[in-house]
Formats: sequence, structure tokens, C-alpha cells
Amino acid sequence: MTDYAADQQGAYVQLDDLVAMRPRASGFSFLPRQPVHSQLAGRHSSRLRGRGLNFEEIRQYQVGDDIRQIDWKVTARTRKTHSRVYTEERERTTLFVVDQRITMFFGSVKQMKSVTAAQAAALGAWRVLAQQDRVGALIFNDSDIVEVRPQRSHSAVMRILHAIVEQNHLLSVKNGTRSNPQMFNEALRRCDRLAKHDCLVCIISDGVGQNEETRHLITRIARHNDVLFGFVHDPLEGELPSAGPLVFEDGQYQLEVDTAQTSLQDRFREDFASSRNRGRQFLLQRETPVIPLSTAEEVTEQIRRGLGVRPR
Repeated sequence: MTDYAADQQGAYVQLDDLVAMRPRASGFSFLPRQPVHSQLAGRHSSRLRGRGLNFEEIRQYQVGDDIRQIDWKVTARTRKTHSRVYTEERERTTLFVVDQRITMFFGSVKQMKSVTAAQAAALGAWRVLAQQDRVGALIFNDSDIVEVRPQRSHSAVMRILHAIVEQNHLLSVKNGTRSNPQMFNEALRRCDRLAKHDCLVCIISDGVGQNEETRHLITRIARHNDVLFGFVHDPLEGELPSAGPLVFEDGQYQLEVDTAQTSLQDRFREDFASSRNRGRQFLLQRETPVIPLSTAEEVTEQIRRGLGVRPR
């Protein structure tokens, strides 16, 4: 199979394709107020905080001022109603943590999970740039982490896309790459050092390798930042097809199972659902919204749907 044929089948991404996604990076927002139909709205999900507010001045109350901003101490002292005035911060940092490990090199319908993650990161980066905010990234595979420092520039987005494409093209089942689940936590540790305060951290991954340390790290990151998790998955991971005896391989070991067994299909489905629900509940408890990203659907519409725009 040639590289071009592999790309056409959704195995790899090309830089030109990620650049061409820029016009499609619209119709969604990382702002705090989410429409009712958003997956992030409701009392069980987080509302992203958006940019912070800077205190500007205290002045006499004017018609139309928010009564919640009345400064009652000054009002009592002067016997005239005064309001506190705030201005929105001019920019905010968004940091993308993009998974390109060998476990992401899997897809059964439309494209690989690694391609879905790359497209989601590209859309997000272009959107952040359009909002005139700073954008950076940590792109990691099973052995390396590439760091792109946050900047508010077109060149910063291009550096992110170049790094994603480079790591994406290294993925192959033939080069002997072994899965390294510990790299997930290593990327989060790097993120914890980089995202100091009031950042939006977008983790785009299948979550392979998550454990107690993962929960501790995400809790620390979310303490002073907003965290948004793009959970990348493939339909085959949640529903085992009835295809008779099949051989599965992880690059190191092989296992033959009879997929036609109803009991095996049920356990497979239940294990995936249980694992996904545990992770989702943990994240929601820390006000971390989750957007499912399926390899079987177009990425742009999934993100628009997740961030509050009705499907076209």
C-alpha cells in the first residue's frame, strides 16, 4: 500500500489538509456560556470560564449596570450607589495535548484515531487563533514529547501542525513501535508545568494508560485552569462484531478469540461502557467536560455539536 493510498483511507494526515481546515474552524466557541443544546450545558457539566476579568475602577452607578457588581462598602460610605467595573482580559492561553501513540493508530470505519485527534487539534488551534488568543501544544507519541510554546501567531499554529504531521507519519505497525502507556502521564506532567494559571487545556486522546496518577495530575491542572477532554474512540472498541475466529495483535503478542460468542460480545461491550463511564464521572466531578470524538464521523460536526451548535 502506498502512502497516498493509506492517506486516502484515513491512515495518515497531510499538512495541506490540516491547513485547509482553517475556514471550517467556525460555528463553535470556547466561551463560558454554552447554549442549551450543547453537550457542555446543564448542571452535570462544566461551563468553560473563557477569558478572565481585570478590575478597572469603581464609579457611580449608571443605569444598566449589573447590580451584582455594586460595591456595597463604598455605597454605604458615600451614601451613593457605586459599581465595580471590570474589563475582559485581552487574550488567553489555550494548550492542546495531542496523543499520537501507537494505540491511536487504529480505525475500523472512516479513519484512524490518530487522524481524528490531529484534525480536532487543527480545528481547535485555528479557532483559538481566530479568537486572537495564544495557542500552544504538547504532541506526544510512545517515546517523545514535542512542545510548542504558546503564541498568538499564525506561525505558532503552523509549528503545531508540522509537529502533529511529523509524529503522525511515524506511526506504523511495521517499525516495531511498542505501546508505552506511561507517556500519557508524562505528557500531563509536562502540561502541569507549562499551564500555570487560567489556561484552557484541551486533551485529545483515547486515554490509554490512565491510572490514579492520571487523576491526580488532571486534578492539579484543573485546580487553576479549565480542562476539556476530547475522548477519541472507534466503534469497534465498544462493539465486538460477530466475525467468527479472529487473531488480535498489539505489536508484541497475539490472541485468537471466537468473536461469535454472545457472552464474549456482552463482556466486551460492558467493559468498554464501564471504563468510559468511570472516566467520564471522574472528569465531571472536577468540572471537566468531555466531548466524544468518533473515528466514524466527521470531526468538524462533532466539535460543533459538542460545543453548542446544532448539527447541520
